[in-house]
Amino acid sequence: MTSRTERLRKLVEVQERLKAFHEMRRATALSEATAAGREAAELAARFDAVDSLTDLFPDLYAKAIQRARRRQDHKLASAQIEAGHVATQTARTNMVERSWREAARADERQAEDRATLEAVERTLVTRK
Repeated sequence: MTSRTERLRKLVEVQERLKAFHEMRRATALSEATAAGREAAELAARFDAVDSLTDLFPDLYAKAIQRARRRQDHKLASAQIEAGHVATQTARTNMVERSWREAARADERQAEDRATLEAVERTLVTRK
């Protein structure tokens, strides 16, 4: 059976991976939101251009701009949710890491106590 310290160390690694996963998802959502915003701006610029086909298909341009803006809003909301997940994972990682360090220190103290006890026992045995 593995020690508590080892289990906590592995749990810290898992928590760090989860945190990285949520950070990656947040970055992806922000990137996609930026792309959707850029697309909406480009469509709006074409909508106002003199040589565009917006006179023939104004509804198509308006709907495309609305879709891009909705996609941008959706991705920004997703990024906000992922930011919350990152904060949660950061807190969990910090708690588990703190527990891991405390367990490691306790193991170290226990090993030192055992070594001291063995040294005392050896000196007592050699005196008899």
